Amino acid sequence: MPETSPTQLLERLAKGKPIPAIVLLGTDPYLRDMCRDKIIEAYVPDAVRDWALARVAVQGGDWSEVFQRAETLPMLAQLQLVIVDGSETIEVKKKGDDDSEEAAESDESDDPRKETLKALSAYLDSPAPFTILLFEVPKLDKRQRLYKILNEKAVIVELTIGDQVSAFVGQMAKELGAQIDADAAALLAESTNTEPALMRLELQKLSLYAQGRGRITLADVKELVPNARKNTVWELADMIAENRQKDALQFLENLLREGEQPIAMVGVLAWRYRVLLQARDLPAGMRGFPLKRALNTWDDAKAEATLKNAHRMPKQNLLAGLVALAETDSQLKSSNSDKRATMEFLIARLTSATAANAANSR
Repeated sequence: MPETSPTQLLERLAKGKPIPAIVLLGTDPYLRDMCRDKIIEAYVPDAVRDWALARVAVQGGDWSEVFQRAETLPMLAQLQLVIVDGSETIEVKKKGDDDSEEAAESDESDDPRKETLKALSAYLDSPAPFTILLFEVPKLDKRQRLYKILNEKAVIVELTIGDQVSAFVGQMAKELGAQIDADAAALLAESTNTEPALMRLELQKLSLYAQGRGRITLADVKELVPNARKNTVWELADMIAENRQKDALQFLENLLREGEQPIAMVGVLAWRYRVLLQARDLPAGMRGFPLKRALNTWDDAKAEATLKNAHRMPKQNLLAGLVALAETDSQLKSSNSDKRATMEFLIARLTSATAANAANSR
């Protein structure tokens, strides 16, 4: 089966049909706990959890309790959930050992791990209709038989958000009694580096702020999420790349009036220039999730604008821009500098280089 996402898992759980075996694959603690809690909520009512919920550790290699519990009818419950810890340890290689599927088939020696894997495969071919097996695994080697068995016969949930960030943020907001606009969700994800626990924390604050109207907007995220302010400076960088000197100077004035610190602005601009350098090496026609992932952004329009602006500026101009930003940083840290004039000169310097490039390309 293809690997699925946490959001897709929640959609399947909502349908109510039991999933005989689920694998939570990854190390993100928030996503793991969230998925586990939703699975328990879907299949095991609170009143019967003392009898229908168990956790079994198999790090020592003994899986007998897993199979025994899986095939025993639960007391007072229609379904039971057996959480399996340490299943990946069955594939730990000894020095000089090749435990791939091909090697296992050619090796006639007795190995208890092989018998356990055979038993697991046989069970998953005909799972008990009253049991859900939940494997919590930090990492699986796709060359190993355990992965191949689980991939074929279980639902593997990759504990990452992938390209479903907006849907995931939207689901989080819904659970908090709010809705969030798509552009606000994209900015929130970007501002929190797509860390689920941090997104949840910021959403709690945003949902309270938006109480009464119920909808979280882009302006709300910019107002309340600290790292979101850097995105306004990105707009300034895009104006520079597009040679909009007048707009850039006016935007600079607005940022200064709102209390944005010049040194912080230079830092963000320098970071943005490094992103443009990175984008400069990407294919001009790149689109969709691969582009967003490469540029670490979850906004389609922003990713495409970054790529377009990067290819609009020669690499030497981007490198020269970084030099200008470094020099400006040093000037701003001088006690005698006129910070506003220094920033205005920087904008003029950067847009002049862009304008010169545009003229030479005609």
